[in-house]
Amino acid sequence: AELDMEPAGELPYGLSSGVDDLPHARYDLVVVGAGLSGGVIAERAAAELGMRSLIIDKRDHIGGNCYDFIDGHGFRVSKYGVHLFHTKHERVWEYVQRFSEWMPYEHRVKGKCLDQNGELKLVPIPPSQLTVNELFEANVSSEEEMESWLSARRPRIQNPRNGEEMALSRSGPELYEAIFKHYTKKQWDKYPAELDASVLARIPVRLNTDDRYFTDPHQALPAHGYTKIFENMMLGNELIDIRLNTDFFQVRDKLPEHSLLVFTGPIDAYYASQGLPKLEYRSLRFEEEYHEPEGGYYQEALQVNHPGPNVPYTRIVEYKHKPNQPKEVYEKPGTVIFKEYSTDIGEPYYPVPNPANRELYEKYREMAEKEPGVAFVGRLASYKYFNMDQAILNALEMYDSLKETGKLEPKTAFPEATGPKN
Repeated sequence: AELDMEPAGELPYGLSSGVDDLPHARYDLVVVGAGLSGGVIAERAAAELGMRSLIIDKRDHIGGNCYDFIDGHGFRVSKYGVHLFHTKHERVWEYVQRFSEWMPYEHRVKGKCLDQNGELKLVPIPPSQLTVNELFEANVSSEEEMESWLSARRPRIQNPRNGEEMALSRSGPELYEAIFKHYTKKQWDKYPAELDASVLARIPVRLNTDDRYFTDPHQALPAHGYTKIFENMMLGNELIDIRLNTDFFQVRDKLPEHSLLVFTGPIDAYYASQGLPKLEYRSLRFEEEYHEPEGGYYQEALQVNHPGPNVPYTRIVEYKHKPNQPKEVYEKPGTVIFKEYSTDIGEPYYPVPNPANRELYEKYREMAEKEPGVAFVGRLASYKYFNMDQAILNALEMYDSLKETGKLEPKTAFPEATGPKN
């Protein structure tokens, strides 16, 4: 059930690269990207319509940003940052259970924040009664008291003009300073005052004592890791061929005959030759460290956020806390942590929501709608941050459209991304 790291230079599962030696001369779909969006559409099209797909990906693995593996220390880690599955969509929950066993897991995040005396305290994130009591000695013990505490501090701003005014109107100055202001600067390299109000429009402040990061009814981890889902979804399916280490832009003129191209990469990359500006993204950089702390754990939780300006990283993730690790991991004296930094260089993770980018994306979207024989699918093609369940639902609904009308078109309009989330 475990995925071993492959020797350098070798592709997993005996897969190859390039499009010169394909077993078929014609495919119904050529899918660019072996992540959630591409995988779901290829799997559904094969299972229900008997359609043949060729999936190509420039990376040397399947699974997109969900990819995880067993590292040299024996821990299951995620290459592109921690992933937590949660959904309120029954259709998505039913679908993912076809490809993995799941174990219940409710994510809880702690934050190391400065209290009113300038001391670092470990508190629940999103902020709740427990948070304000610990940081500000608020002594609130009911939702009414919490609402009253917040109301006494929130400035009344009718139409917030920027992210700072929006955050202050939702959290008040104390929580804004302790949790949101500097964290936002680290995430976006801009203070909230320099950002659209929309970026901080949905910052969560809880009135109760619920310290779960998500409140969706279905929260779970795949028992054997996320990559296993993609193995079960794609591999061994005679209607799906996969080529890794294969860059679409290097092989686009050599692709086999196909009815439809499904492009799940950045929409601006597809049109790079047109001379339009690039869309802005934030990326992530990870620093891995191995420790052998007393007790075997480095920190108190899987994820500890560092919202203050005192350290340059935004959070530390310790995968040993995940219950879907190989069983022997929990007896090991050591642990692996990943310090996470936000950057504007690297893989595109988070769209930067501002008027200029929205206007530019609209130009790309209009071009995409007129592009014959190509469907743009997923978060990078939509220039929106999708949670995993949103990416799956979006792909399922676009597949519905393919089945009903012969065209891949979205049905649910997901709300605009407001920043880095799990």
